[in-house]
Amino acid sequence: MGLWKARIDSESDASVVAGLARWRAAFVTAFVCLLVVKLILAATLQPFGDEAFYWQESRHPAWGYSDLPPLTAWLIRVGEAIAGHGVLGMRWPFLLMGSALPWLLVVFGRRVFGARAGWQAGLLCLCLPLAGSLGVMAMPDVPLTVAGTVAMLALLRVMDESRWRDWLLLGVALAVCWMSHYRAAMFMLAGLLLCLLTPRGRQQWTRGGFWLAMGVAAIGLLPLLISNWQQHGAGLAFQLVERNPWRFHADALVQPLEQAVTCTPLLYICLLWAAWHAWKRRAAGPWDVIALLSLTFIVVYFVAGLFADDQRFRVHWPLPGYLPLLAALPVLLHEAHVSLTWRRFALAGATLAFMAQLAGLLYLGLAAYPDTARWLGAARAFPTAFIGWQESADIAREQFAVRPAVLVADNFMMAAELDFQFDGQRPVYTLDSPLNVKYGRAPQVALWGWNEIALRQQHAGESVLLVVDEHALRERERGPWLGSLCARIDNLQPLQRLSLFDGRKSVAFYRGQVAAAPFTAVASPGDCIAWRRAAAGEE
Repeated sequence: MGLWKARIDSESDASVVAGLARWRAAFVTAFVCLLVVKLILAATLQPFGDEAFYWQESRHPAWGYSDLPPLTAWLIRVGEAIAGHGVLGMRWPFLLMGSALPWLLVVFGRRVFGARAGWQAGLLCLCLPLAGSLGVMAMPDVPLTVAGTVAMLALLRVMDESRWRDWLLLGVALAVCWMSHYRAAMFMLAGLLLCLLTPRGRQQWTRGGFWLAMGVAAIGLLPLLISNWQQHGAGLAFQLVERNPWRFHADALVQPLEQAVTCTPLLYICLLWAAWHAWKRRAAGPWDVIALLSLTFIVVYFVAGLFADDQRFRVHWPLPGYLPLLAALPVLLHEAHVSLTWRRFALAGATLAFMAQLAGLLYLGLAAYPDTARWLGAARAFPTAFIGWQESADIAREQFAVRPAVLVADNFMMAAELDFQFDGQRPVYTLDSPLNVKYGRAPQVALWGWNEIALRQQHAGESVLLVVDEHALRERERGPWLGSLCARIDNLQPLQRLSLFDGRKSVAFYRGQVAAAPFTAVASPGDCIAWRRAAAGEE
């Protein structure tokens, strides 16, 4: 009997080891494949407007900027200092950090549920579109999400063991969050709710390590405080007031549908199912941490979204809330009372999510090459945010060869893209487009002395090469803005017009002189050549 039991135990152990090896091999294979694709994209995909502006910020080291804390710009600065100017030089620090995220989920899963759950959590992280693709572009969400995950892991450890090094790690991770984005406040809110609503959380108030962590985290606020003091609160004003109407708008009720599309529908349902079960078990660890962190991001962002900004891209905001659920989901599905249907549903969800992940990356990859880009353009499925920048810079170079002039763009994104293509070798001014205000960049451009006022003060009457992105603004704003260009630049004369993919992206080039008088409202926008040429091009 004893020999028989020993044989069964031995076979069981061998089965467990083989199972772990399969999950580990699946994770490593998927990770390597995804990393190769991400590396190719990071090295070839043209930057889009926000990225280029972060690059501009990296050329002006500061404690912070009118749109963001300083870490994104600092990382770009370090990246180019090591690898040189270019898209890969700008992006490689973010690619490295984004590639660390699935490994952090492996560590998280191993910590709370064991090695098998760890590899499964990492694999699910690679499947989740926003998580698996993190790091392709130089965006503040990369350090924010990665540092937040490190904080989540450190929080688990201090709740169990309360070691000083883990408290210190928690504080450093939260400080990095504050230096990445104002949305670091959500991580602090999640921790506060954990410490108020759960038994283990309430025990942390009396521990010295807790206050050490909070003190270290507060250091990350110093750049924000300094930069807002220097810019008279421009960053806080934009994030808290200017970009948010703070009134109910019913169209935001579609947020769960947006999230379902972003996560892929089946996986999204599974994650919500896991969040509900974690909430029911919140009286004990590690479910208290998983439940409070995940539901704070999912629920609070949904409620806030009903009253806050609905004009800018925001579907990535709840991403940190899904991450702990990726570790909990496999464990919950493995429990005996869970039906086989649910397990098959989750497997189908993960498979479809990974396929969607690859499809999304392939789509961006097609956009990186001219031949495939033309094919996408013919299908009217081209991502216009990534095209036209290099071609616009080439035309500008040709025009400068004919006649030198002051380079002016009609909005901050166009200016940033041109500045990136010229590697900061010449100043690029921007007119005071509504787009500059919408994205909180107007105060920063003014601080650098590259706005319309500085243009008139420094170059009144000089020759100008004006580059106009005709589709940068929404249709209702486009006509009045294009019609105002003749009052902003004197003697506007058309040169060339770059039209891409049936006019879905068009950039117009004009000669003129810097107007000496400040801009005044235009009575008849249709009288301006810029308005007429844009209208003719769209017919």
